[in-house]
Formats: sequence, C-alpha cells, structure tokens
Amino acid sequence: MGPFLTVMFLGYGCWFLVGQGDGMKGIVGRSLVRWGVGVAALGAIACGAPTVTESATGPEQTAAGNGTRTANGTAAAMGGGVAPITDGVRAVPLTEGLEHPWGMAWLPDGSMLITERPGRLRRFRNGQLEPTAIAGVPEDVFVSGQGGLLDISVHPRFGENGLIFFTYASGTIDGNRATVARARWEGDQLRDWEVIFQATPDKPGSQHFGSRLTWLPDETLLVAIGDGGNPPLQLNGEAIRLQAQKLDSFLGKVVRLTADGQIPPDNPAIAGNRSAIWSYGHRNIQGLTYDATRDRVWSTEHGARGGDEFNGLAVGENYGWPMVSHSQEYFADQPVSTARSAPGMIDPLIVWTPAIAPSGLMVYQGDRFSGWRGQLLAGGLVSRDVRRIAIDDRGVATEVEAIAIGQRVRDVREGPDGLIYVLTDADNGQLIRLEPAN
Repeated sequence: MGPFLTVMFLGYGCWFLVGQGDGMKGIVGRSLVRWGVGVAALGAIACGAPTVTESATGPEQTAAGNGTRTANGTAAAMGGGVAPITDGVRAVPLTEGLEHPWGMAWLPDGSMLITERPGRLRRFRNGQLEPTAIAGVPEDVFVSGQGGLLDISVHPRFGENGLIFFTYASGTIDGNRATVARARWEGDQLRDWEVIFQATPDKPGSQHFGSRLTWLPDETLLVAIGDGGNPPLQLNGEAIRLQAQKLDSFLGKVVRLTADGQIPPDNPAIAGNRSAIWSYGHRNIQGLTYDATRDRVWSTEHGARGGDEFNGLAVGENYGWPMVSHSQEYFADQPVSTARSAPGMIDPLIVWTPAIAPSGLMVYQGDRFSGWRGQLLAGGLVSRDVRRIAIDDRGVATEVEAIAIGQRVRDVREGPDGLIYVLTDADNGQLIRLEPAN
C-alpha cells in the first residue's frame, strides 16, 4: 500500500471508529503503534489523538496540559487533567461478563440493575451477576454503533410506584432516535413498558444519542439528547450537528419531562414556545447529575477532536455547540469554530484536550472517602480513569486527581453504602467497586 493510500485508509478507518464508537480514538492509536511509528503518527492525527511522539504508550496515557482560563474567568483544565493517582483508593472487581454495560441503578433490596448496550437488563445481587437477563425489555431496541439500551434510573418514589426509566435507541440505520420509556418492576421482571418521549427529528446513522438521565427535586426528569453525529453525516442537506442550535429540534438538547412524559408547565419559553427543551447547544452529553447541596445540574460532554467539556447547566441557556467550541475537526487541521466564547453562550468550566471521552458523572455525598463530600467524579473512556473535580465557593471547578482504572469507564455512581461503583465498556465489561485503601 502506497503512502497516499495508507493515509486515506487510516483516515477513513478512524472516521468510522470515532463516529461509530465514542472514545475509540485510543483504541485506534494503540493498534497503529504496531504498524510502525511513522504510520502510527499519521493515523493518530487522523483520529484526533496525540501522535506517538507525545506518548509511546497510546493517547489515553498522555499527560495533562497546563491550566488556562475561559472568557468568563472560570478555571479550565486544558489537557487531560492530571497524572493518574490511586493513593488511598483500592479498586475491587466485583463481576465481569457484562457486554458493553452502560448504566446502573439500585433497587431497595440492595441489588443493582445494569443495562447492556445490546439490549439486555442484568441484575447483580448478593455479590453475583445473575446469568439470565431480566424479562420485559422490548425487542425493538436499535443496536448499532453507539445505539442500544443505554441509561437507567429508578423513580424517586420507587417504593410507592415501582417505576424504572430507560433511555435507548429505536428505529433503523436510516431513521432512528433517542427514546425514553418507563416500566413497572413486578415479580423480578419489567411489566407495562411504555414509551414516554422520542427525540425528533429522526436521524440517520448510529452516533450521538446522549441519553443520560437525572431527577430534579420536583420529580421532573432531565434527559440528555445528542446532536446526531459527526460530519459528513447530514440531515436535510446540512451538517446534522447544526441541529443543536435549532429550537424546533430535540437534537443537541437537554429536555425536561414529567414522569409521564408531559411538558412541565414551568419549562422555559424558548423561541416563544414552551417545549420540553431545557437547555441547548450540546454535542453529546454522557454525564449528567443533580447536585443537591448546591442546587445545580452538572454535565460532561464529548467534544470532537479534543474539546470535551464539564459544564454547569442552567435552565434556558445555550452552550454554544457547534458555533462555539474548543474542538478540532477530525479531517481538517482547523477548529470546529474559530470562536471559543460568544455573547449569550455559556462557557465550559473545564475543557479537556486531548479528549478523555467523558461518560458517567456523580456528586459524592457519602463519608467513606475523607474530604470528598460535594466533589464530582467523572468517568473517562479514552483516559480510562475517573476524574475527581472540586468546586469552590465561587463556582470554579478544579481537577483534583485522576483515579486510574485501566479500562474504558462508561459509568460511575455512588452506591447506598457510600462506596463508588464503576462500569467498564468492553465485550467483557466489569463492575468495579472503589474503596478506601486504608
């Protein structure tokens, strides 16, 4: 294969992997090392990853860059945060055999429900992963690329109503959408599966479903919806990512719903209409959580080639994508936008370049880890770690440490026992518990 064809092959392959599987940049970079340093460097550039001259062990191991400040004066960590630190933390594998697990939630009896992207719901109980999947998940889950059965959350009053909420992809490769459904837990299975929301318009491909869930104190539900995908993917003759700025589209938004899928009467009136849209201008949020102590909503969002974001979300606000971004294009040596800040658009609190591919986000409220209460933990797919983030009284966010997991982290949650649970994204994914080491 000649040099030109080699570069073209690598470029196309990287687009496919980056587009079809979030955080795949690290996998591509590691594979290319086997081809030789020169070719690996070209491949890493095409994938939006650091070159092998920056890190001989793969892009997910690249050290952090220096801190900078965004236009609104808040601290922004530019680069992958800090070097991995595991002092004081012990990672205890609890089970394996999970096929690309995505989300987890606890039942009152202490057992855990775990979604697998291929469309199965599993139960972890009494220290064992039950071999048989939970009945009641419909067969119409669209499993392709980033699509499948995704997040899970129990209703705040689950003890009264038995309701469990899910996000998943539905449709076909030519027309699909992020979907929210609820079901009732009865007799160790799901019953009365009911779709309560579908993101419109339908989109082609299998990228950027978003799909994280979080509850607000008034028992309304926030749902993150991705922008639809990367160029060259189009919708109605233009780049699909432009949907994030269109207020007649749910793509690239956070929506707020009641538990039965209705529009809450106090949702913001955006563009003159009171709709389900709660915030907009997002690329692909896969970390979303409510902070009861600060009465804030936090999110982590995938950038393209770098430019991952940690944001404090507020009702009715525009977060800029793709008009404002710290990301670089995958196929061109140019930024997605020349603007990194703009009037009327909210700046990120932390920016990660190189990308960590964030997925999963929680606020620690327990007392098992000394000094961590009120801090956030964000998973990283490419960085293969959990980032600990502190927020000061001024609202400035600072990365404290990176807790090395060594696998792609899809979700991170606090358990009823005050310990931290991690799902790893793999064909043979694991459930890991983080405990104090002493």
